[in-house]
Amino acid sequence: MRVLIAEKFEKVGVDGIKDLGCEVIQNPDVTAEDLPAMLREVDPDVLIVRGKKVTADALRACPRLGLVIRAGAGVDSIDVAAASKLGVFVANCPGKNSIAVAELVMGLICACDRRIPDQTADLRAGKWNKKEYGKARGLYGRTLGIVGLGQIGREIMKRAQAFGMKVVAWSRNLTMEEAESLGVGYGATPIEVARLSDVVSINVTGNKETADFVNADFLDAMKPGAYLINTSRGNVVDEAALLAAIEKKGIRCGLDVYRGEPGSPVGEFRSELAQHRGVYGTHHIGASTDQAQIAIAHEVIRMMTCYLKSHEVLNCVNRHAGTVATHVLSVRHLNRPGVLSHVFKALADESINVEEVENINYHGAEATCARVHLVRSPSDATLERIRTGNQNIISVSLRKIE
Repeated sequence: MRVLIAEKFEKVGVDGIKDLGCEVIQNPDVTAEDLPAMLREVDPDVLIVRGKKVTADALRACPRLGLVIRAGAGVDSIDVAAASKLGVFVANCPGKNSIAVAELVMGLICACDRRIPDQTADLRAGKWNKKEYGKARGLYGRTLGIVGLGQIGREIMKRAQAFGMKVVAWSRNLTMEEAESLGVGYGATPIEVARLSDVVSINVTGNKETADFVNADFLDAMKPGAYLINTSRGNVVDEAALLAAIEKKGIRCGLDVYRGEPGSPVGEFRSELAQHRGVYGTHHIGASTDQAQIAIAHEVIRMMTCYLKSHEVLNCVNRHAGTVATHVLSVRHLNRPGVLSHVFKALADESINVEEVENINYHGAEATCARVHLVRSPSDATLERIRTGNQNIISVSLRKIE
């Protein structure tokens, strides 16, 4: 199997994939614009990226491509819809960078409170201004609001509690009972969290549903002079509304992500928000610690091992969760060649589409049960044809999906 790694990737990951018997081609310097040509040239079975954009053009350039692995948590840099149409699996490595992001969040909170970057800049410029920078609120006893209490949010929670901060949280699936068990306050809505908090950390997934999640209403609910931390995705924040809130309410920000970020690791980037004095920014490096990248590399090796052995895709993000199947056809049969081709031929002759197939071996692998999900019920004649048309079939049954 041929693997293209189109990013900088830990050596332990590269070596681990090679040890599986894969041919590995690595080009960390290829740009998103040049990726289609490289895919066409290399013709890989698997593509591994970190933050590089994978467009529909790139996916179409390589018909052999069967799997794209995002060596990180989010997949918004990959055109998942195009991949699904082309029959390409997309998978990621969730949870492996949670601690790294949480550490950065705490650093950004401290930067906002003690204005560390401004102090450093003044000292490097030969300026001493203890009178100005000796003013800080302090974090002990303050309330941190966490919007999105997934794995990253929970790691932030632990560190904030260690700082002596109170924590209030909202998440789509968080219940009041679970919040109590975690020792955090329960926010019924994101707006309520914004209203109650001295610091708000945004940790939601970046997608169409969360675009402009932090909008004018959210920012209006925040306390004057509060701190906003965003390490999720740039499109989660309405940047114009945030700039207005910085000017009007004295909001300070710690931002690791922005709209319109460059698609490559190095390049020009002009952002009114990132350049504002009230913003303490980093370069989308939340997951970029050695510890996190090694953990991700080991997860990619685990995923590749499974894909090679069984073609199962761990952490797949574009497997269809729903189904249009209405019936399940169960065929118990001896484990012999030609049985399933006989079943599928009978179904095809009646123009019945197969949605999904599961083939389960009994102990000893002498007999198998095939469960075939169908879009409609076969006729009695087709069922009889399946039942009697192959000597290795033991039984046939049909069940309607409720």
